[in-house]
Amino acid sequence: MLPALSRHRMIYPPRTHRVPMSAQPSFFSELQRRHVYKVGAAYAVAGWLLVQVVTQVLPIFHVSELAQRIIVLLVIAGFPIALVLAWLFDLTPQGIVRTGAAKDRPESNADLQQRRGADHRMNYLLGGLLLLALVYFVAERTLLKPGASAIATSNTTANSVAVLPFENLSDDKSNAYFAQGIQDEILTRLSKVGALRVISRTSTASFGARPDNLPEIAKRLGVDNLLEGSVQKSGDEVRINVQLIRAATDDHLWAETYDRKLDNVFGVEGEVAQAIADALNARLTGDEHRAMDQVPTRNAAAYDAYLHGLAAELRFTSDDDYLEAQRYFEQAIQLDPAFALAWAHLSITLSYLYLNGYDHSAQGLIRLRDSADTAMKLQPDLGEAWLARGYYFYRGQSDFDAALSAFQQASRRLPNSAEVAAAIAYVKRRQGHWDEALDQLKAAINRDPQNISYRIGVAETLGALHRYAEAQHTLDDAVAIKPDLLSLRGLKIAWYQNQGDLVASQALLDTLPAEFIDGEHITLRAVQLFYQHRYAELAQLMQHYQPQPGRRLGVQMLNLDTLLAAGQLFGGNRDAALATFKTAKAHALELRRAGNETSFLICNLGVIEAGLGEREQALADGRHCVELSRNDQWQNADDQNTLAKIEALVGEREAALTALPQLLALPNGLAPGDLRFSPVWDSLRSDPRFKKLLDS
Repeated sequence: MLPALSRHRMIYPPRTHRVPMSAQPSFFSELQRRHVYKVGAAYAVAGWLLVQVVTQVLPIFHVSELAQRIIVLLVIAGFPIALVLAWLFDLTPQGIVRTGAAKDRPESNADLQQRRGADHRMNYLLGGLLLLALVYFVAERTLLKPGASAIATSNTTANSVAVLPFENLSDDKSNAYFAQGIQDEILTRLSKVGALRVISRTSTASFGARPDNLPEIAKRLGVDNLLEGSVQKSGDEVRINVQLIRAATDDHLWAETYDRKLDNVFGVEGEVAQAIADALNARLTGDEHRAMDQVPTRNAAAYDAYLHGLAAELRFTSDDDYLEAQRYFEQAIQLDPAFALAWAHLSITLSYLYLNGYDHSAQGLIRLRDSADTAMKLQPDLGEAWLARGYYFYRGQSDFDAALSAFQQASRRLPNSAEVAAAIAYVKRRQGHWDEALDQLKAAINRDPQNISYRIGVAETLGALHRYAEAQHTLDDAVAIKPDLLSLRGLKIAWYQNQGDLVASQALLDTLPAEFIDGEHITLRAVQLFYQHRYAELAQLMQHYQPQPGRRLGVQMLNLDTLLAAGQLFGGNRDAALATFKTAKAHALELRRAGNETSFLICNLGVIEAGLGEREQALADGRHCVELSRNDQWQNADDQNTLAKIEALVGEREAALTALPQLLALPNGLAPGDLRFSPVWDSLRSDPRFKKLLDS
């Protein structure tokens, strides 16, 4: 039996100052006690508000982007510092004191009241900051919304404007280039304002200066406001009159006259653009303010040469205009080597000439690259410099990823540029992003509604996707805008040829003037005769065609020679065909030695070699051609067509027949008209598989 325990012998745990492990404060509870959570939250909200002020307010005072970035980085860097200070120190009525360790005994009333007071102060601070953030958030989406971005105004017309052609009031009518250049420079400055919708020059060029039917013109262009102007140049004196008109009411919103000396005319375009933006209540960012203020050159002669080049570039009735533009831009940079805008336009011009074979050499590519690089080094934020860089990668290197990146940078700086949107579209098309390409082309049409080239781009893309009815409708829209344009008639001819409607294509061909046989349209006539197997007439047509003296047609002439030789071959004149093929091959090899290693050239070379009976070399070049364009889904489809033709010509019937179904289904692949009428496929026509394809 256990003895009873005496109450005097009961053992109680001894009192100690050590807190049991289960009662030790956790790290997270200590963070809460030291207000680290609340300090972090308050700092995050305050930092966000400060960043908004920096990015929205400082640009108005022309504070540089570098200074803004430094402030934002300092705000970010301060966050961990704030957390460390919150851990180490407390803000008390006695001032800032070092935070003590957690106590192992209950807090005194004074300690408890002091801690609760600090909690309340932190809560008030955090609540106030959150309220400020909420007020700003609501204001940004209501009161500040109209000028917030280009996207916010893209579907409205209140801030829309079109710059009509400026009237040349100079006694010397040859000064028309000067008025045109001033107009275009004002338009270019305006196009850099994201809060405006600005119509591109191509859409306004067809209207005269000071027209009477302003409401009708505004309706056709989809704008509310029109800018009219005139330029009078006499000696070294220049007078520029401009007025901004609300088209529907004929209200004059703003007007000004600028009298300048030639050596002091450079900043007028920016002044006019700034005044128009103010009149339309368009809020400018810091970058846009700087774009308005930038003076492209201080050299009057260089500026005059630049305007000459710009007029030639904008005219673009033939390739000669680009050659003329090149000469003037080169003159401008010789007079002022620091003229970044002239360097950019020179590079863009050279990229066009390089792509079209006028100087498709290693040296030509270096000149193109160096011009773009010089523009970028001189003025890194210049939208035209980014556009030039994009064209270098696109037209010079076929590096579509790099081109797209550059064009997107250009789009940020030229938010109203239809050309930039179209450039992005054509890159997207090369990458096989067909829907995105169509969206960008439609954006280009929105910015330049009277420019038929973008509608043609839409029609081409829809046709490549076998959406023929939509493509035809879009092409008809372009014809409605420019019903008398012969080049549009040529496009419809090519359309009918590709669809296999040779009756319709012949009817349109008969409406073209007999003397209208430039490089593009002689190809249409030659293809028509080739498909109709009228080989003697084809040879006669080609013999009468002579390129203009001094004009290097490059691969274009090579393509015509190849077509002529093929016609001679299928027409039974083998000796003449061999002679033409040999001449064409010598021309092709000359171009290749000059650095023209494009898939278009190599594919033509493969066809020529097939015509000469050089079977193995023809197949090798055909496959090399397809490999060269493997990253270009637009061009590669056409190159695969050519490889199949080479295979058919050299007797590789199985390879050609295997390729044909895929080529017919491929975007931008084999055209039905070519399959139906081209004599290249004659060796396959007896095969049931080929007949099945024709029936389908």
